[in-house]
Amino acid sequence: MNKKTKDTLSEILQISIAIILASIGLKGFLLPNGFLDGGVTGIAILISEITQIDLSIILPIASIPFFLIGYVITTKRILIKSILAILLLAIVIQLESFDQITDDKLIIATFGGVFLGCGIELAIRNGSVLDGSELLGIYLSEKYGFSIGSIILAFNIILFSITALILTPEAAMYSILTYLVTSKAIDFTIQGFENYVGLMIVSQKSESIQEAFLNKIGQGITVYQGVKGYGKTGKTETKEIIHMIINRIDVRRINRLIEEIDKEAFIIEFDVNNVKGGKIRRLLLSK
Repeated sequence: MNKKTKDTLSEILQISIAIILASIGLKGFLLPNGFLDGGVTGIAILISEITQIDLSIILPIASIPFFLIGYVITTKRILIKSILAILLLAIVIQLESFDQITDDKLIIATFGGVFLGCGIELAIRNGSVLDGSELLGIYLSEKYGFSIGSIILAFNIILFSITALILTPEAAMYSILTYLVTSKAIDFTIQGFENYVGLMIVSQKSESIQEAFLNKIGQGITVYQGVKGYGKTGKTETKEIIHMIINRIDVRRINRLIEEIDKEAFIIEFDVNNVKGGKIRRLLLSK
């Protein structure tokens, strides 16, 4: 079995686990107690509460406008994986059946948010989304310059305000708590959609890697001139150092591309907490 096949199977397995975790959070905790999450999932739950139509039917339908946005801004691979993931999530929600675990609302909001957040994080790590609001955030961010986090926050403020009017203020407040726990569960492992990853790459095939980044991905790069050295031998030869900033979700695809060109490339990955100026290519943008 070649590495590409192994990577594909690994992605499928991890996205499947992500779907199961998210469905446990929804079906095991939130849905039986009338709690909402943020984003498209929250909209679907609210519509389901009002119309009494099963969430497994509402969720894919509510996601369609965001799939259309994704068709414009994202790569086909990520869009297809996201569509399949959301459809499978709807199916799993329909099939799963849980006895009520607890009637403590604080525990429900906390653990429901943790399971849902871990599921979303695992899906993001493998190049997929379980909620279309991220696609909306990326689209508006590129068009108007607002941060993705601010757009999603504004989206959810409107959603929870409607929840308070249609359902009860208590349901809205517990839903906000659930959303905050979900966000923190994502931040704990992936540091959110907003943060970036920096890569420094040293390779004998630097020119080929640069060409692949610029032409195949459309990724901007910066190239430094460095000097190679080791131990007592000291400085030996000059080297080009490729420096780039990418969205965290794109790390696997970038590493796979580098490995196809040079398996011996030296790569340093580091967290980037803030980026200002310049032009950053969003992960989910197509060429």
